[in-house]
Parts: sequence; C-alpha cells; structure tokens
Amino acid sequence: MSCLLLFFYVFVMIKSPHAATKIKGREAESLLKWKESFDNQSKALLSSWIGNNPCSSWEGITCDDDSKSINKVNLTNIGLKGTLQSLNFSSLPKIRTLVLRNNFLYGIVPHHIGEMSSLKTLDLSINNLFGSIPLSIGNLINLDTINLSENNISGPLPFTIGNLTKLNILYLYSNDLTGQIPPFIDNLINLHTLYLSYNNLSEPIPFTIGNMTKLIRLSLFSNSFTKNIPTEINRLTDLKALDLYDNNFVGHLPHNICVGGKLEKFSAALNQFTGLVPESLKNCSSLKRLRLEQNQLTGNITNSFGVYPNLDYMELSDNNLYGQISPNWGKCKNLTSLKISNNNLTGSIPPELGRATNLHELNLSSNHLTGKIPKELENLSLLIKLSLSNNHLSGEVPEQIESLHELTALELAANNFSGFIPEKLGMLSRLLKLNLSQNKFEGNIPVEFGQLNVIENLDLSGNSMNGTIPAMLGQLNHLETLNLSHNNLSGTIPSSFVDMLSLTTVDVSYNQLEGPTPNITAFGRAPIEALTNNKGLCGNISGLEPCSISGGKFHNHKTNKIWVLVLSLTLGPLLLALIVYGISYFFCRTSSTEEYKPAQEFQIENLFEIWSFDGKMVYENIIEATEDFDNKHLIGVGGHASVYKAELPSGQVVAVKKLHLLQNEEMSNMKAFTNEIHALTEIRHRNIVKLYGFCLHRLHSFLVYEFLEKGSVDIILKDNEQAAEFDWNKRVNIIKDIANALCYLHHDCSPPIVHRDISSKNVILDLEYVAHVSDFGTSKFLNPNSSNMTSFAGTFGYAAPDKG
Repeated sequence: MSCLLLFFYVFVMIKSPHAATKIKGREAESLLKWKESFDNQSKALLSSWIGNNPCSSWEGITCDDDSKSINKVNLTNIGLKGTLQSLNFSSLPKIRTLVLRNNFLYGIVPHHIGEMSSLKTLDLSINNLFGSIPLSIGNLINLDTINLSENNISGPLPFTIGNLTKLNILYLYSNDLTGQIPPFIDNLINLHTLYLSYNNLSEPIPFTIGNMTKLIRLSLFSNSFTKNIPTEINRLTDLKALDLYDNNFVGHLPHNICVGGKLEKFSAALNQFTGLVPESLKNCSSLKRLRLEQNQLTGNITNSFGVYPNLDYMELSDNNLYGQISPNWGKCKNLTSLKISNNNLTGSIPPELGRATNLHELNLSSNHLTGKIPKELENLSLLIKLSLSNNHLSGEVPEQIESLHELTALELAANNFSGFIPEKLGMLSRLLKLNLSQNKFEGNIPVEFGQLNVIENLDLSGNSMNGTIPAMLGQLNHLETLNLSHNNLSGTIPSSFVDMLSLTTVDVSYNQLEGPTPNITAFGRAPIEALTNNKGLCGNISGLEPCSISGGKFHNHKTNKIWVLVLSLTLGPLLLALIVYGISYFFCRTSSTEEYKPAQEFQIENLFEIWSFDGKMVYENIIEATEDFDNKHLIGVGGHASVYKAELPSGQVVAVKKLHLLQNEEMSNMKAFTNEIHALTEIRHRNIVKLYGFCLHRLHSFLVYEFLEKGSVDIILKDNEQAAEFDWNKRVNIIKDIANALCYLHHDCSPPIVHRDISSKNVILDLEYVAHVSDFGTSKFLNPNSSNMTSFAGTFGYAAPDKG
C-alpha cells in the first residue's frame, strides 16, 4: 500500500508541471486568437502578446503565483476595438477578474461568457455592446461585482440573475433595459449597491425590495416608473443613498426613509409626489444632499427641517410648500446650495442665513417674501449666485453686497426695491448677469457699471431711471443682452456702443432717447418694438425715421465727424460684400514697394482690413510674428488652409489661417475664403470664433482669429492625457455651447447661415472649455423662402447634425 501511495505522489509531481503547461498554452492560444479578431490599431496596442507564456509580460495579464494560470485580465481604457465573440472563455478556468472597461467593444455579450465559473468581477462598462444580458450569466455564481453600465444593452433583466446570491454590486445604468425589476431581486441577499438608472424600466417597484436589508445605495433615476413607492422600502435602514428623480412616481414619499439614521443622499426630484415632506428627515443628521424639487409637495415647512452638520445641497423648488424660512439653515455650516424657489413662502429672509458662510448659491425667488435684504448676507463671501426675484422685498439694496466678490449672477427683479442703485455694484468684477428690472429704482445708471468687464446680461428695465446712458457701457465687450426699456432715460445712445460687437439683443423702448441708433448688428436686427416710444430715435432700421444727412438737429459739424467715424466702421462688411461679388478692389500697402500683377481669376491685388487696427502695421506684425509663416509656428493644417500661432508686439496672441494658393485650386480656395469672411463678419456670438480681420494678397491671404488655447475637440480626444480630464460635465457643456451657436446661426442671423461641416475638428475650446464653432469655408446662406437642396459639404461617413 505504501508503495502505491509513493507511486501516486511521484506521478502527480511528474504530471502537474505538464498539466500547468497545457493550461497555460490553451490560455495563450485563446487570447492570441481573440487578438487576431481586432483591427490593426488594436493589435498594435497588444504588441506584448506574443509567444505562448501570457504570464511573462503580456499587457493587462496577471497570473496566479502557484498555478501559473491567468487570474486577471485588465485592459481598461486602452482603445480596443472589436467583439467578444472570438474569446474562448472556457479556456480561462482560473480567471477571477475580467475588466474591459472604457474601450470600443461592440456586438453582443456572448452566451459562453457563463463558462468562467471562478469569475468574481466582470466589468464591460463604457463600451458599445448591445443585445440582451445572456441567461448564462446566472452560471457565474461566484460573482460579487457586475458592471455592464454605459452600453446599449436592451431587453429585460434575466431571471437567472437571481442565482447570483454572492453579488455585492450590480451596475446596469445607462443602457436601454425595459420591463420591470423582477420580484426575485430579493434573492440577491448580499447586494449593497444597485444602480439601474438611465434605462426604460417601468411597472411597479416590487415590494420584495424591502427584503434587501443590506442595500446601501439604490439608484433608479431617469426611468419610466409611474406607480407608488412600496412602503416596504422603509425597511431599508442601512440606506445611505436613494435616487428616484426624473420618473413619474406618484403618491407620498417614504415617511421613514431615514429611520436608520444613515441616509446621506435622497433625491426624488422631477416626479409627481404629493403630500408632506417626510418627518424622519427632520432629525436625519447624516444628510448631505436632498433634492425634492419639481413635485407637488405641500405643507408648512417652517419646522420641517433641523440642523444638518454635513448638509451640502438642498433644493425644494417648484412645489406648493408654505411657511417661513427656518433660521436653522444658517447653522448648516457645510451648506453650499439652498434653493427653495417657486413656492409660497412668506415672512422675511432670516439674518441667520449669513452664518452659512460656505453658501455658493441662494435661490429664494418666486415666493411671497417681504422685508429687506439682511445686511448679514455680506458674510457670504463665497456666494456665486443670489436670486431673490419675484417676491415683495423692499427698501434699498444694501451697499454691503459689494463684499460678495465671487458673485456671477445677481437677480433682484420684480420686487419693490427703491432708491438709487448702489454704485459699488460695479465692483463685482465676476458678474455675468445683473437683473434689477421691475423695481422702483431711480436716479442715473451708475457709470461704474462700465467696469463690469465680463458681464453678459444686464437688465435695468421697468424702473424710474433717468439721465443719460453712460458712455462707459460701451466698454462692455462681452455683453450679449441689454434691456434699458421702460425707464425715463434721455439724450442719445452713446457712440461708444459701436464697439459692443458681442451684443445680440437690445431693448431701449419707452424712454426719452433721441438721435441715431448705433450701426451694429444688435440694433440692426432688433424688432421695432425694442426701439419705439422714444423721443426721436432714427436710423436705417425698418420702422424708424431715417436720420437726415444734411442739416438737422443731430448733424452739426461735430456730429458729422461722428457720422464719418460710424460710416468708416461699417465699411468692413461693405468691402467684404464687394470682394464676394468681385465689384471692386482696394489696396493695402506693405513695407515692400514691389508692384504685383493682378491674379488671373480674381482681380484683387492687395486688400487688408482689421477692425480697430492699422492694417499695414498688423500685416507686418503678423509676417514678423510667424517668421513669414515658418512651420515652427504651425498649429494645424486643413484642406484649404494652414493655421499658425502669432504673438503680436502688444502681447496679444492670435490664430492666423493662411490660405493654400495652389494654381489649380485657386478659384475653389478663394471661394471658401470669401465664404468664411462673409459669414464671420455677420456673426457676434460667444460660442463662435471671433474674426479680427483678413488680408487678400498675392503672396499671403489669411484670416486673423482669436487664439483659443485648448485647441480642437478632435485633438483633445486623441490625446489620452487630455481626454482623461475631458469629463462628462465638460462634454455636456460643450454640446450646449454648440447648440447655442447653431441656434444663433439658424434663427438669429438674417439670412440664416448653415455651417454644413460641424465636426470635432471645427469645435475649438478656450481655457475654460467653452466651445467656439469655427471654419465657415463651406457655409451656406439660406433664403428663408427657399426649399433648395444643396450638395453634401461634410466629411464622408459623417453628416453634420445641422444638416438636418
């Protein structure tokens, strides 16, 4: 017997290395076969996958020290493009972790994925996988984490998921799942995190969810739920986060949702909930974030909330709540946002709010608040937005508000404020929006408002302001919307307004203004209703009397000089029109005295026009700054032009787009060039790249733009380091910026302009990731009454979204 045991031991010792080698060979063969199914670029990313020993130095592969078998594959965010079909999962018997997160995988999740019986972690998130979750996933009974989020997976949750009793984390958000949460979900007795948000799940939430007593985080937001929340959810006493917002839930909120005293985040906004704010929230000291806005909640909230030492964000807006603002909010030392707008609150603003010194946003607008703005709010030195509009507040605006140096928005409209507007508001240098409309302010517009260098929206309408419009307002180069209507302003509109090239919307109606309107786009496109009911405004605008050219009140010797200036500033667009139609040409002299022969196709010798600059000087500066367009200053090359970075002697950095003048493409390129000039001279918008000027010259034809530091979206996305910083918030904001630009081009330009080639290469970002649409070489000016079809102008394989 002892001999037999000795023989068996020797046999195992001999056979084990051979068996391990065989397993290792199978693993290598399977992974190499999978690699071969990828495109060439993906294969290059896995260049270390060679030979038959994946445990040596293969990218993303980790092996068990004892068995020498693969126990982990982690290929996160390396850019793989392919499917999972060719991967033989059964050849990886020891694998415990499979992470293929953030790649370009597509196709279905294959059925044979259920053959990895030892698997504990499966992460296929942020890919392009589609189809349903295979039933075989129920075979992976050792799983503790599943992450299939941010794909295109559809269909219902498979019933076999109920087999995964060891599961701790289940991420299925941002897919296209449908149907209901299955009742057997409570089989997942160890589950503590369940994220099902951003799907199309519907039907009632099963009452069995109350049996999942280990749940810590439950996220169901942005689905299609329409029924009541089951009362059994009150049994989840370990809950720290519950997200229900953006559905159509009805009925009451769970009244004992914080009975366990652990709740940190509760969001039930954008639903149809009725009834009272849950009583258990009053003593829920663990609370960090509460969002109940846009429901139909009722009740007196004067004493509904306590003191929350960790509370960061509170929003109750757009409900039917009443009562008074509790002084307790001032004791919430970490509170950064308090929003209770559009309810029925009464009483005054408690001065205790001045103690919440971490507040960034305070929005109490659209209630029935009375009294004055407490001077204690001066302590809120971090406040970014203060909105108290649409109340019954009165008195003067306290001068202490100048202490709020971080303010970007101050909204006090539709109250009963009176007296003079504090001059010190002009010290709020970060202000983007100032709305003091519909009050009882009197006196002059403070000249200090000319120091609001970044302001975009200024509304002083509906007051009793008098005096003249300060010329200093013409310095507001970022101003987009100006409303001075329904006051008692007199005199002329300052000539300095001709420099307000960002201005898109203006209303000066119902004043005592007279004289010519500034010759800028905002006035030229303003509806006549925005200019009428004044003493005597005139101008080349439909509905206004034309200004007399000879004699008259506004045309003395001094005024004639002003008109010469105004006319000279309007020559730029006129000259551009002449260029486009080939009517005439003008000369700009360079330092050279050489005479050039006119081009055969375009009878233009030298033309240079840059607004507010000396053309000859800037031309020479650009040639010098780019060292006659040396490649070391090159930052981009396109089909029709190259782009150079140029730093002028003044320190200003500009982008210079130099046209390629190839003999056989001269007419096409010149057409693209003149199209871009024609489009950009009509455009002034914060999300469209600014054109400073242009030059048409036999040697050098170029456009001069503002320089945007971040470069194009295309460049950022191709740089892994920059792309990592390019988070989803930035990307969403960029989409909004592009939408704003296209909306302006399509609806606010006359005639409308269709860009015809929106792509990531033509969206340029500044340091703050604000998007600017560029490259109008293929733009099309539309006749509003036309139904013409135009030829395709975009990149093959991609149709720009503004082509419809």
